[in-house]
Amino acid sequence: MKTRITELFGIEHPIIQGGMHYVGFAEMAAAVSNAGGLGIITGLTQPTPEDLANEIARCHEMTDKPFGVNLTFLPGFANPPYAEYIEAIIAGNVRIVETAGRSPEQYMEAMKQAGIKVIHKCTSVRHALKAERIGCDAISVDGFECGGHPGEDDIPNMILLPRAAEELTVPFVASGGMGNGKQLVAALALGADGINMGTRFIATEEAPVHQNVKDALVAASELDTTLIMRPLRNTERVLKNEAVERIVAKEKELGDDIKINDIMDEVAGVYPKIMSEGTMDAGAWSCGMVAGLIHDVPSCQDLVDQIMGEANDIIKARLSAFAS
Repeated sequence: MKTRITELFGIEHPIIQGGMHYVGFAEMAAAVSNAGGLGIITGLTQPTPEDLANEIARCHEMTDKPFGVNLTFLPGFANPPYAEYIEAIIAGNVRIVETAGRSPEQYMEAMKQAGIKVIHKCTSVRHALKAERIGCDAISVDGFECGGHPGEDDIPNMILLPRAAEELTVPFVASGGMGNGKQLVAALALGADGINMGTRFIATEEAPVHQNVKDALVAASELDTTLIMRPLRNTERVLKNEAVERIVAKEKELGDDIKINDIMDEVAGVYPKIMSEGTMDAGAWSCGMVAGLIHDVPSCQDLVDQIMGEANDIIKARLSAFAS
């Protein structure tokens, strides 16, 4: 299947694996890229730029296909050495970067001079237009269904994607709630040039996370996520667990007076315990509504093949039958 996204990134299938904290290691990125999609290493999971350089080198040993690196530009209280991370990306001969969080504007010149193609994650059309204006090559349009941070507008993809199609000239992918071929076809119909999957790729054989995490995704329904940190205007969709229940209780008790320090035990530094050790109630972790569509733990190759097979069947058979 050829779309503007496959042409832009030099990949076989219009499927991108989004950056995920303590999931996007070399094993994950290489498996997705080898399956014909675009794998992504999560940059800030690596403690230092040197560590990222080593992870990029490991990924090159596992695949000769294109892969990218995610850089999330955090709020002002955290200031990683982004310029040095970008230097590691350039030196590692990676030419695709997925950016998220704050605007990547101050780093665009360095990336563009290195020939890097930038896809920026946006939760609103206005932010997508800003990303286009500053030179991003593509947009990942993140609907309200997504795991992680859906923004504050609460616009689901059935509205957000066609609105993006009305406004954008650069290609974009649908992100948030994506997990099967039906959704790929729907995203294409709504104007996208592919899909970005995060949560769905965690439930794969190659995902370097504890089996407890994969089992939790298979067991979860679409009703098992909730939103936290809305009073802090840092809304995050997470899988319900005991830690999340504590957060919700504190938010209810403290209301608009809640501060990040009030929930620090439940949100800070918990990903190694959850993803690596499988301590599922250690804290809050990002999970999309797509959990309701996750019923197995296939290999990345089988998952991508299944999605593309289903999508092609729908386009060639079901949809063509409706055309007069």
